[in-house]
Amino acid sequence: MVTNKSLSSATRHEILGEMRDRKVDLLVIGGGITGAGIALDAASRGLRVALVEMQDFAAGTSSRSTKLVHGGLRYLKQLEIGVVAEVGKERAIVYENGPHVTTPEWMLLPLYAGGTFGKFSTSIGLRVYDFLAGVKKGERRSMLSARETHEKEPLLKKSGLKGGGYYVEYRTDDARLTIEVMKKAREHGALAVNYARVDSLNYDDGGRLTGAKVRDLIDGTIYGVQATKVVNATGPWVDELRSLDGSKSGKTLRLTKGVHLVFDQTRFPLRQAVYFDTPDGRMVFAIPRSGKTYFGTTDTNYQGAIDRPKATREDRDYLLKAANFMFENVKLADSDIESSWAGLRPLIQQEGKDPSEISRRDEIFHAPSGLISIAGGKLTGYRKMAETVVDDVVKRLAAEGAKAGAEAGACRTKDMPISGGDVGGSAQYIRFVADKTQAGVKKGFAAKDAEALAKFYGSNVDSLFDFADMEKDMKWAERNGLPLAIAAELRYAMDEEMTVKPQDFLVRRSGWMFFDIAAVREWGERIIGAMAERAGWTDAQRIEFAEEIDRLIADAVEAE
Repeated sequence: MVTNKSLSSATRHEILGEMRDRKVDLLVIGGGITGAGIALDAASRGLRVALVEMQDFAAGTSSRSTKLVHGGLRYLKQLEIGVVAEVGKERAIVYENGPHVTTPEWMLLPLYAGGTFGKFSTSIGLRVYDFLAGVKKGERRSMLSARETHEKEPLLKKSGLKGGGYYVEYRTDDARLTIEVMKKAREHGALAVNYARVDSLNYDDGGRLTGAKVRDLIDGTIYGVQATKVVNATGPWVDELRSLDGSKSGKTLRLTKGVHLVFDQTRFPLRQAVYFDTPDGRMVFAIPRSGKTYFGTTDTNYQGAIDRPKATREDRDYLLKAANFMFENVKLADSDIESSWAGLRPLIQQEGKDPSEISRRDEIFHAPSGLISIAGGKLTGYRKMAETVVDDVVKRLAAEGAKAGAEAGACRTKDMPISGGDVGGSAQYIRFVADKTQAGVKKGFAAKDAEALAKFYGSNVDSLFDFADMEKDMKWAERNGLPLAIAAELRYAMDEEMTVKPQDFLVRRSGWMFFDIAAVREWGERIIGAMAERAGWTDAQRIEFAEEIDRLIADAVEAE
């Protein structure tokens, strides 16, 4: 049995071996935020849980969203009252359980003559939104005059401006949120592995699902995993797994693509997050973050390769036009785009509806084989979705007389800090960061780096600060030309966050590919060298990984 409860890249084979050697109550297929949430909920109730992800954790939709834990104001317009009420309340839970990966973001909704939103209807809508979402007093909406709106964001066009609504959303790092939830699931005993693909499903003589054959995509080894219940949480791949099970019937997925563009603040000096409607009625966000401004999203039907959606010239032109429509004096051009990303939304098919009109509700499908599939839903509602799925699993286990089902009990995640979230809640977070910054400085980290690490890793930051005490690791960093802070992050990512490939770190653990692509170019080669030394890669593997990073940079900066 693997006694180490970390997500270490060095223990992948041991974890896969344990999946093979002991039957689990629940096998979760898919390592995005939905699968991670299910694994945590189930493991924290005492179920034996295994999770496999064929790419890296959060490599699909869960690292390619608008990076907002938001309450779904747009769904109020579509009269999806239940969605607004549920995800609105979940925002605060996600925030309190992980203040280091989620933060309140005041959002400005400018109102223009002839626009989709009128001043009176917006005031009423935001008030209803506050009520449904249970918004706390200090974060309730206010209505602004035209002058006040423009003062909040001077880049907004003045012509036709009537005023604005001002309300709170929550900004997050979707990939970081996913990995912190996954680490918490591992703390509770879940066996989780990335780069492990389900090649086939196993059945008993009665056609009931009993597990899967899982291939380690790093070395090709196949592991048989026995499971009492199997959940398909593969996001855009849900229908593919249902087809493998022979149960793709009835409702199916409709994939839509969302693209975001990233600009440096020197070219797009946005002060204030803005949410506005475009001339064709779509809603887009412009959000300042860490010296950058990111802008999106599109919402178009998608039928291409699921594993590598890309921004097209049409996508970029549409977003540039929308940005220049609202921020007309900025005059953004294609050459100003520093980076971009494209992600897929796995929505439930609704005939006759445009992509932006399709409901974001989640839905559970039950197959005759026993396969349980979860589709649809939103990042904000991941915890509640997981609770619903695990309730269903527990109920079915109990009905079949399984001891695990009888002993599991109710969901425990509502007040459970995720990994890194033990900071005393949002009320104590600022004080926590200040104290940890001082601790990092004492360890030899620059004050700026210590503060950044404390904010980014929360209560896990001591593990990074301890790097400075490890002579062997410090020499490893020095040999590979890595600064202290970057070396500490990379070592932690490999030892505690199952970083197997350089892109895991450069795209998802650090977020550099999207928000600091210059750092990828500056440090990428040395990071590959440091990982190669630590993991024992061959020269051929180093070249392969370097070529993949080049391809990812091209995807981020060039249109298809």
